[in-house]
Amino acid sequence: MKKSVRMITLVLAAAFMLASLSFALPVYAEDAPAEDAAAQEQSESATISKAYSAGIAIAVAALGGVISMGMAISKAVEGTARQPEAGDKIRTTLMLGLVFMETAIIYALLVVIMIIFVL
Repeated sequence: MKKSVRMITLVLAAAFMLASLSFALPVYAEDAPAEDAAAQEQSESATISKAYSAGIAIAVAALGGVISMGMAISKAVEGTARQPEAGDKIRTTLMLGLVFMETAIIYALLVVIMIIFVL
């Protein structure tokens, strides 16, 4: 059961990543002169693609972070319930793990900011 849930999670994460990358492809298109309507439409399309890819990227990062944090907290509570004397060590390890998970989400936010303002 656990392997199938992990596989489904990995497949969904890969699908979201591919979708966000497909939205970002027009961003890398070469700029054309903005004199005609087609060039202006392409520019608007690139802006819309940036918005979609940024939204999907931060959504996937937040979803992954929330799921992993929830699993970590549930396992920590479970471990503390089984061995109350190990509660301090479990809590310390849990906090360190939560910090690393949150750092990954913040890195995703920085990447999204770079997509919006740099590309």
